[in-house]
Amino acid sequence: MNKKKSPTGLPTKDALRDLIHESANPLNKRDIARVFALKGQERVALKALLRELTEAGIIEKDAGKSYKAPGGLPETGLVEIVGLDADGEMIAKPLQWHGKGDAPKIYVATPLRSEGSLSAGDQVLVKLKRLSQSEYDARILKTLDNPAGRVIGVFKPYKDGGYVYPTNKKIKEDYFAPPAFCKGLEEGDLVSAEQIPPTREYPRSKNPVRIIERIGKKDDPRLISLIAIHSQGIPTEFSAAALKEARDMKEPTLSDGREDLRGIPLVTIDGADARDFDDAVFAEPDIHPQNEGGWHLIVAIADVSFYVRPQSALDKEAFERGNSTYFADRVVPMLPERLSNDLCSLMPRVSRACLACHLWIDKDGRLIAHKFARGLMRSAERLTYEEVEAAHKGYPDEKTSPLLDAVIKPLYKAYSILKHARELRGALEIDLPERKALINDKGIVTAIVPRERLGSHQLVEEFMILANVAAAEALEKKDAPCLYRTHDSPSFDRLENTREFLKEMGYSLPKAEHLKPKNINHILHLTKDKPDKELIHTLLLRTQSQAIYSPDNIGHFGLALEKYAHFTSPIRRYADLIVHRALVRTYGLGAGGLEDFEHEALVEIAEHISQTERRSMVAERDVMDRFTAQYLSVNIGRDFKGRVSGVTHFGLFVTLDESGADGLVPMRSLPRDYYIHDEKRHALVGKDNGHVYRLAQPVVVRLVEADPLRGSTVFEMLESAGSAPREKPQRRQGRNNARPKSRNMRSGNKKDRNKSRAKKR
Repeated sequence: MNKKKSPTGLPTKDALRDLIHESANPLNKRDIARVFALKGQERVALKALLRELTEAGIIEKDAGKSYKAPGGLPETGLVEIVGLDADGEMIAKPLQWHGKGDAPKIYVATPLRSEGSLSAGDQVLVKLKRLSQSEYDARILKTLDNPAGRVIGVFKPYKDGGYVYPTNKKIKEDYFAPPAFCKGLEEGDLVSAEQIPPTREYPRSKNPVRIIERIGKKDDPRLISLIAIHSQGIPTEFSAAALKEARDMKEPTLSDGREDLRGIPLVTIDGADARDFDDAVFAEPDIHPQNEGGWHLIVAIADVSFYVRPQSALDKEAFERGNSTYFADRVVPMLPERLSNDLCSLMPRVSRACLACHLWIDKDGRLIAHKFARGLMRSAERLTYEEVEAAHKGYPDEKTSPLLDAVIKPLYKAYSILKHARELRGALEIDLPERKALINDKGIVTAIVPRERLGSHQLVEEFMILANVAAAEALEKKDAPCLYRTHDSPSFDRLENTREFLKEMGYSLPKAEHLKPKNINHILHLTKDKPDKELIHTLLLRTQSQAIYSPDNIGHFGLALEKYAHFTSPIRRYADLIVHRALVRTYGLGAGGLEDFEHEALVEIAEHISQTERRSMVAERDVMDRFTAQYLSVNIGRDFKGRVSGVTHFGLFVTLDESGADGLVPMRSLPRDYYIHDEKRHALVGKDNGHVYRLAQPVVVRLVEADPLRGSTVFEMLESAGSAPREKPQRRQGRNNARPKSRNMRSGNKKDRNKSRAKKR
């Protein structure tokens, strides 16, 4: 910035312009005078100079009497989320833009607990920081719960009309539905409604709505997943054209130039409740004399690209969904059942079209060669993870016993080599337990249990990773278009905060530019058997970036791989279908290859499917929250042991040890004090009594609320089991020694408490 002054002592016009244009936020007269050290009459003259620049259009004056560059945005404002950019950052646009040219791009930093909970179309209030003339950083101040005026809720009749009680726990109000919109509805029905102006018949009605449709009946056992599906706008019905295309499909034959793989005992390995089988595996020692100790692997994937052609009705439906969405009680598939559960499902002893990946690894697990071919296969058996693991441990059954020596043992031998190679390259080893809901035939949750992690799960995972690497390498070798699965290294700011925190605890983490996954693994190993293991693992997980799809390859940090693409699940992921099409086109494997228009639109495709993936993640998590609340609802008043899993300015999130269920401990239920949110230490610190609640700290809580339809689970803090030591409160001197009014103070009458809240706003 040019800080030159004119002979009068005032800054020059150029210096003043540069200061205001380069500032991240608008500046008022006091800010500007301080920068140029202006006093007395110089400040009076500055006012005239600012007015002159404003009238000339060189700078602008906003409503807060601050100055900014023309066309700039205010320090705070409303923005609308538009999606993810190529680097996986969430971007937004201002709701109002009066400047010249295109509106600036706004990069939205999402809080840790809400990451993934925003989607395209959501509106948020943000604090803005200017990066350049066309770019801003934004920090979320508040999410607008219902910007579009659409409401998903439970209907309750009232006189001739009724009320809609929102299932979104962030919306605190209910909505009135006039009688004209309530015909045929019963208490407890799940409905979709939209806000309308007050009617003549009901001019003073609060929050009037028009009910658009009844989504589900009150006795529908799958009402919980319906809420998430409709709240997130996930398509559930296929068009008539798409269904007709699926019905008319016919299986290919060897005459189409396919490799005959029907004599190879490929097997599928999936969960016991899986209905679509899109990958099959096989392993045998490589007999080539120059690859002693090496292996030949085959990963055969359902040939979805043969059936789903670009610009077809099926393709349009698959693109709109982006992926299948999985709930405990249902699946919303990317493709109709005729394909997902029939023609493209690699069922046992049935001929199926596949895209086969032949892989050759050496004795150290390095991929030394690969080949892709369209084939016709016949799965030898449909196996579950539990059956394969039991057979490997010496307990084969009637199904696995005939396959033990020829199929299962070779698979595990090849896996042991791949596992060793993974450890050598230093892939990230953060492996937090997942939970799942067990549902009975009435749609009621009977248990919340951790997902079992078996060696057979890891076996299949390593085979799939190797095939994904081969797909990326094969396309890159031919300089062909590819939709990579990228995972950037941790962001500088987030990593630096964690690095400083770990340093205080005695652990050393390299700076961002030198960080490798193996550095994180080293700390994970050091803390494996220590009391602070939960805290360290949670913090390191939260430094990680979001994996996204992109036509530009930046590698996969978490897997420590330079090239990686998704190839192995085209039934349920559109990204894999694009990679299949690219391979078909690049290697001349027949019809159904990538079209030119798809190549040109890869950036837009990547952004769209990254967003639909996030949409499904939010819906799946939302349903899990509701099922958890349903499971816990019979335990109101019961005490539970748990750990702090999130720290915010409004309270704590606690995860229960017994079930993995989690919920909120509001600030008001903590021991009476004024709590300061220490973001760097991931803690709430009591200002008076020194209460400290930190991430991963053991606690005992009491369940006070569990609402399945709203997914709301609320706890009350009882005790800190093994809590961090209380910090000695600092004494204040003189008249200010009186205890400050606290947002969670419970003493005093209601009027006094309201006054206190008003002052803090």
